[in-house]
Amino acid sequence: MAIARSFLARTSAVAVLALGLAACSSDADAPATSSTTPAAGGADTSLTDVEERGSIIVGTEGTYRPFSFHEDGAGDLTGYDVEVITAVAEEMGLEVQFEETQWDAIFAGLEAGRFDVIANQVSITPDREGSYTFSEPYTISTGVVVVPEDNTDITSFADLSGKRTAQSLTSNWKTLAEESGAQIEGVEGWAQAATLVQQGRVDATINDKLTFLDYQQQQGGDTGLKIAAETEDTSRSAFAFAQGDEALAAAVDEALATLAQDGTLTEISEKYFGADVSK
Repeated sequence: MAIARSFLARTSAVAVLALGLAACSSDADAPATSSTTPAAGGADTSLTDVEERGSIIVGTEGTYRPFSFHEDGAGDLTGYDVEVITAVAEEMGLEVQFEETQWDAIFAGLEAGRFDVIANQVSITPDREGSYTFSEPYTISTGVVVVPEDNTDITSFADLSGKRTAQSLTSNWKTLAEESGAQIEGVEGWAQAATLVQQGRVDATINDKLTFLDYQQQQGGDTGLKIAAETEDTSRSAFAFAQGDEALAAAVDEALATLAQDGTLTEISEKYFGADVSK
Protein backbone atom coordinates (compact mmCIF):
# COMPACT_ATOMS: atom_id res chain seq x y z
CA MET A 1 0.00 0.00 0.00
CA ALA A 2 1.31 3.42 -1.00
CA ILE A 3 0.98 5.03 2.42
CA ALA A 4 3.40 2.59 3.98
CA ARG A 5 6.30 4.20 2.17
CA SER A 6 5.42 7.62 3.55
CA PHE A 7 6.89 7.01 6.96
CA LEU A 8 9.97 5.22 5.69
CA ALA A 9 11.63 8.55 4.93
CA ARG A 10 11.46 9.76 8.50
CA THR A 11 14.77 10.69 9.98
CA SER A 12 13.82 9.52 13.48
CA ALA A 13 11.68 6.53 14.27
CA VAL A 14 9.71 8.32 16.97
CA ALA A 15 10.12 12.06 16.61
CA VAL A 16 10.16 12.71 12.88
CA LEU A 17 7.44 11.00 10.86
CA ALA A 18 7.62 11.89 7.16
CA LEU A 19 5.02 11.60 4.37
CA GLY A 20 5.72 11.58 0.66
CA LEU A 21 5.97 13.74 -2.43
CA ALA A 22 6.12 13.74 -6.24
CA ALA A 23 7.80 15.44 -9.26
CA CYS A 24 7.39 17.60 -12.36
CA SER A 25 6.03 16.61 -15.75
CA SER A 26 7.90 16.60 -19.01
CA ASP A 27 8.65 19.83 -20.87
CA ALA A 28 6.26 18.77 -23.61
CA ASP A 29 3.39 18.92 -21.12
CA ALA A 30 4.58 22.05 -19.33
CA PRO A 31 1.83 24.43 -18.23
CA ALA A 32 2.00 28.18 -18.27
CA THR A 33 4.76 29.18 -15.88
CA SER A 34 3.55 29.68 -12.33
CA SER A 35 4.78 32.19 -9.78
CA THR A 36 8.41 31.96 -8.74
CA THR A 37 10.23 32.85 -5.58
CA PRO A 38 10.79 36.62 -5.41
CA ALA A 39 14.35 37.79 -5.67
CA ALA A 40 16.00 39.06 -2.53
CA GLY A 41 14.24 42.28 -1.57
CA GLY A 42 11.67 41.82 -4.37
CA ALA A 43 7.90 41.94 -4.01
CA ASP A 44 5.96 38.78 -3.26
CA THR A 45 3.53 38.46 -6.18
CA SER A 46 2.59 34.84 -5.52
CA LEU A 47 -1.04 35.58 -4.68
CA THR A 48 -1.65 38.23 -7.33
CA ASP A 49 -0.10 35.94 -9.95
CA VAL A 50 -2.66 33.17 -9.36
CA GLU A 51 -5.52 35.66 -8.98
CA GLU A 52 -4.70 37.30 -12.29
CA ARG A 53 -4.40 33.89 -13.95
CA GLY A 54 -7.61 32.71 -12.30
CA SER A 55 -6.15 29.33 -11.45
CA ILE A 56 -3.64 27.65 -9.18
CA ILE A 57 -1.23 25.10 -10.66
CA VAL A 58 -0.78 22.11 -8.37
CA GLY A 59 2.04 19.58 -8.46
CA THR A 60 0.93 16.12 -7.33
CA GLU A 61 1.91 12.53 -7.93
CA GLY A 62 -1.25 10.92 -9.28
CA THR A 63 -0.12 7.43 -8.21
CA TYR A 64 -0.15 7.82 -4.42
CA ARG A 65 -3.36 6.26 -3.12
CA PRO A 66 -5.39 7.43 -1.23
CA PHE A 67 -3.93 10.93 -1.48
CA SER A 68 -3.55 11.48 -5.23
CA PHE A 69 -4.46 8.74 -7.69
CA HIS A 70 -6.64 7.54 -10.57
CA GLU A 71 -9.26 4.95 -9.66
CA ASP A 72 -8.33 1.65 -11.33
CA GLY A 73 -5.41 3.47 -12.96
CA ALA A 74 -7.72 5.50 -15.21
CA GLY A 75 -10.38 8.15 -14.98
CA ASP A 76 -10.18 11.49 -13.27
CA LEU A 77 -7.55 12.37 -10.71
CA THR A 78 -8.92 11.95 -7.20
CA GLY A 79 -7.80 11.44 -3.62
CA TYR A 80 -7.67 13.12 -0.23
CA ASP A 81 -5.08 15.75 -1.17
CA VAL A 82 -6.73 16.36 -4.52
CA GLU A 83 -10.09 17.06 -2.87
CA VAL A 84 -8.59 19.26 -0.15
CA ILE A 85 -6.65 21.50 -2.55
CA THR A 86 -9.66 21.65 -4.88
CA ALA A 87 -11.85 22.81 -1.99
CA VAL A 88 -9.20 25.38 -1.05
CA ALA A 89 -9.08 26.71 -4.60
CA GLU A 90 -12.86 26.96 -4.76
CA GLU A 91 -12.86 28.89 -1.48
CA MET A 92 -10.31 31.27 -3.03
CA GLY A 93 -12.37 31.63 -6.23
CA LEU A 94 -9.76 29.86 -8.36
CA GLU A 95 -9.72 27.00 -10.86
CA VAL A 96 -7.29 24.11 -10.31
CA GLN A 97 -4.77 22.82 -12.84
CA PHE A 98 -3.02 19.61 -11.75
CA GLU A 99 0.44 18.73 -12.98
CA GLU A 100 1.10 15.04 -12.28
CA THR A 101 4.73 14.45 -11.50
CA GLN A 102 7.23 11.88 -10.35
CA TRP A 103 8.37 11.81 -6.74
CA ASP A 104 12.03 12.59 -7.25
CA ALA A 105 11.64 15.89 -9.09
CA ILE A 106 8.68 17.59 -7.48
CA PHE A 107 10.65 20.05 -5.38
CA ALA A 108 12.77 20.98 -8.40
CA GLY A 109 9.55 21.60 -10.30
CA LEU A 110 8.30 23.89 -7.58
CA GLU A 111 11.57 25.80 -7.46
CA ALA A 112 11.54 26.18 -11.24
CA GLY A 113 8.06 27.71 -11.15
CA ARG A 114 6.37 24.82 -12.95
CA PHE A 115 3.56 24.96 -10.41
CA ASP A 116 2.43 27.15 -7.52
CA VAL A 117 2.05 24.53 -4.82
CA ILE A 118 2.65 20.87 -4.06
CA ALA A 119 -0.32 18.86 -2.76
CA ASN A 120 1.01 15.37 -2.05
CA GLN A 121 1.28 14.79 1.71
CA VAL A 122 4.46 16.80 2.18
CA SER A 123 5.59 16.41 5.77
CA ILE A 124 6.84 19.51 7.54
CA THR A 125 10.44 18.93 8.60
CA PRO A 126 13.12 21.36 9.82
CA ASP A 127 15.17 20.83 6.65
CA ARG A 128 12.22 21.55 4.37
CA GLU A 129 11.14 24.57 6.39
CA GLY A 130 14.55 26.06 5.64
CA SER A 131 13.95 25.75 1.90
CA TYR A 132 10.20 26.10 1.35
CA THR A 133 7.16 27.95 2.63
CA PHE A 134 4.41 25.79 4.14
CA SER A 135 0.70 26.19 4.78
CA GLU A 136 -0.83 25.19 8.06
CA PRO A 137 -0.99 21.37 8.26
CA TYR A 138 -4.09 19.64 6.93
CA THR A 139 -3.08 16.10 7.94
CA ILE A 140 -1.92 14.95 11.37
CA SER A 141 -0.78 11.38 11.95
CA THR A 142 1.07 9.17 14.41
CA GLY A 143 2.86 5.84 14.47
CA VAL A 144 0.69 3.02 15.79
CA VAL A 145 1.00 -0.52 17.13
CA VAL A 146 -1.54 -2.75 15.38
CA VAL A 147 -2.62 -6.03 17.00
CA PRO A 148 -5.47 -8.57 16.67
CA GLU A 149 -8.82 -7.27 17.94
CA ASP A 150 -8.88 -9.79 20.78
CA ASN A 151 -5.36 -9.01 22.01
CA THR A 152 -5.22 -7.65 25.57
CA ASP A 153 -1.50 -8.14 26.26
CA ILE A 154 -0.19 -5.20 24.24
CA THR A 155 -1.35 -1.72 25.20
CA SER A 156 1.91 0.22 24.85
CA PHE A 157 5.20 0.19 22.96
CA ALA A 158 6.88 -1.18 26.09
CA ASP A 159 4.62 -4.24 25.87
CA LEU A 160 6.33 -5.20 22.60
CA SER A 161 9.38 -6.37 24.52
CA GLY A 162 9.90 -10.04 23.69
CA LYS A 163 6.98 -10.04 21.21
CA ARG A 164 7.24 -10.67 17.46
CA THR A 165 6.43 -7.80 15.10
CA ALA A 166 6.21 -7.83 11.30
CA GLN A 167 8.24 -4.97 9.81
CA SER A 168 9.83 -3.94 6.55
CA LEU A 169 13.56 -4.31 7.14
CA THR A 170 14.31 -0.95 5.51
CA SER A 171 11.81 1.13 7.49
CA ASN A 172 12.24 3.24 10.58
CA TRP A 173 9.29 1.34 12.05
CA LYS A 174 11.65 -1.62 12.29
CA THR A 175 14.04 0.56 14.29
CA LEU A 176 11.23 1.60 16.63
CA ALA A 177 10.17 -2.02 17.07
CA GLU A 178 13.74 -3.02 17.91
CA GLU A 179 14.06 -0.12 20.36
CA SER A 180 10.87 -1.42 22.00
CA GLY A 181 12.49 -4.84 22.47
CA ALA A 182 10.53 -6.70 19.80
CA GLN A 183 11.76 -9.60 17.70
CA ILE A 184 11.47 -8.73 14.01
CA GLU A 185 9.82 -10.79 11.29
CA GLY A 186 10.85 -9.22 7.97
CA VAL A 187 8.10 -8.42 5.45
CA GLU A 188 7.90 -6.51 2.17
CA GLY A 189 5.16 -4.11 3.17
CA TRP A 190 1.97 -3.35 5.07
CA ALA A 191 -0.26 -5.92 3.36
CA GLN A 192 2.03 -8.78 4.30
CA ALA A 193 2.47 -7.46 7.84
CA ALA A 194 -1.29 -7.16 8.34
CA THR A 195 -1.82 -10.71 7.10
CA LEU A 196 0.75 -12.12 9.52
CA VAL A 197 -0.91 -10.33 12.44
CA GLN A 198 -4.35 -11.54 11.37
CA GLN A 199 -3.08 -15.13 11.11
CA GLY A 200 -1.48 -14.95 14.56
CA ARG A 201 1.98 -15.63 13.16
CA VAL A 202 3.27 -12.43 14.78
CA ASP A 203 1.97 -10.44 17.71
CA ALA A 204 1.89 -6.98 16.18
CA THR A 205 3.16 -4.55 13.56
CA ILE A 206 4.10 -0.86 13.78
CA ASN A 207 3.15 1.50 10.98
CA ASP A 208 1.66 4.86 10.06
CA LYS A 209 -1.85 5.43 11.43
CA LEU A 210 -2.98 6.63 8.01
CA THR A 211 -1.94 3.29 6.54
CA PHE A 212 -4.10 1.43 9.05
CA LEU A 213 -7.10 3.75 8.63
CA ASP A 214 -6.95 3.51 4.84
CA TYR A 215 -6.71 -0.29 5.09
CA GLN A 216 -9.75 -0.40 7.36
CA GLN A 217 -11.65 1.83 4.96
CA GLN A 218 -10.78 -0.35 1.96
CA GLN A 219 -11.81 -3.49 3.87
CA GLY A 220 -15.11 -2.04 5.01
CA GLY A 221 -13.90 -1.88 8.61
CA ASP A 222 -13.79 -5.66 9.07
CA THR A 223 -10.06 -6.35 9.46
CA GLY A 224 -9.83 -8.20 12.77
CA LEU A 225 -7.21 -5.64 13.79
CA LYS A 226 -7.08 -2.68 16.17
CA ILE A 227 -4.72 0.07 17.29
CA ALA A 228 -3.15 -0.80 20.65
CA ALA A 229 -0.85 2.22 21.10
CA GLU A 230 0.22 5.44 19.36
CA THR A 231 3.39 7.52 19.38
CA GLU A 232 3.22 10.83 21.23
CA ASP A 233 5.00 12.56 18.37
CA THR A 234 3.04 13.40 15.25
CA SER A 235 3.68 13.92 11.58
CA ARG A 236 2.19 17.09 10.09
CA SER A 237 1.60 17.35 6.35
CA ALA A 238 0.94 20.61 4.54
CA PHE A 239 0.95 22.31 1.15
CA ALA A 240 4.44 23.35 0.07
CA PHE A 241 5.21 26.60 -1.75
CA ALA A 242 8.39 28.12 -3.11
CA GLN A 243 10.40 29.90 -0.44
CA GLY A 244 9.04 33.42 0.01
CA ASP A 245 5.56 32.80 -1.40
CA GLU A 246 4.08 33.99 1.89
CA ALA A 247 1.10 35.82 0.40
CA LEU A 248 -0.21 32.74 -1.39
CA ALA A 249 0.44 30.55 1.65
CA ALA A 250 -1.45 32.99 3.87
CA ALA A 251 -4.44 32.98 1.51
CA VAL A 252 -4.43 29.17 1.47
CA ASP A 253 -4.28 29.16 5.28
CA GLU A 254 -7.33 31.42 5.40
CA ALA A 255 -9.21 29.05 3.09
CA LEU A 256 -8.13 26.03 5.15
CA ALA A 257 -9.40 27.70 8.32
CA THR A 258 -12.79 28.29 6.70
CA LEU A 259 -12.97 24.70 5.47
CA ALA A 260 -12.07 23.43 8.92
CA GLN A 261 -14.74 25.57 10.54
CA ASP A 262 -17.54 24.62 8.13
CA GLY A 263 -16.74 20.90 8.37
CA THR A 264 -15.45 20.40 4.81
CA LEU A 265 -12.05 19.07 5.90
CA THR A 266 -13.68 16.64 8.31
CA GLU A 267 -16.04 15.41 5.58
CA ILE A 268 -13.21 14.80 3.10
CA SER A 269 -11.10 13.16 5.79
CA GLU A 270 -13.84 10.77 6.87
CA LYS A 271 -14.53 9.85 3.24
CA TYR A 272 -11.00 8.52 2.79
CA PHE A 273 -10.01 7.40 6.29
CA GLY A 274 -13.20 6.92 8.29
CA ALA A 275 -11.80 9.42 10.80
CA ASP A 276 -10.83 13.07 10.96
CA VAL A 277 -7.08 13.19 10.25
CA SER A 278 -7.13 16.93 9.53
CA LYS A 279 -6.52 17.85 13.17
